Amino acid sequence: MAAIMFDTHAFVKELTGAGMPEQQAEVLARSQATLINEKLVTKQDLKQELRELELRLTYNLTIRFGSMMVIAIGVIAALVKLL
Repeated sequence: MAAIMFDTHAFVKELTGAGMPEQQAEVLARSQATLINEKLVTKQDLKQELRELELRLTYNLTIRFGSMMVIAIGVIAALVKLL
């Protein structure tokens, strides 16, 4: 996962400049940094997940199509024997 830079010091300075107490601003900055580092994804992350999903879907569809072909051939062979 790609790192997203979040300047907590600048964030605290901006909040304290707007009148928020420094201790409260620091707690909020830590919470924001944790949220950004643990929950936020980048476009690169999403593209990677999409590629993996496409591969899994392709694999599953290939298996299903192959299974249907085997069943169809079996049905045709049974019909040929019966007729």
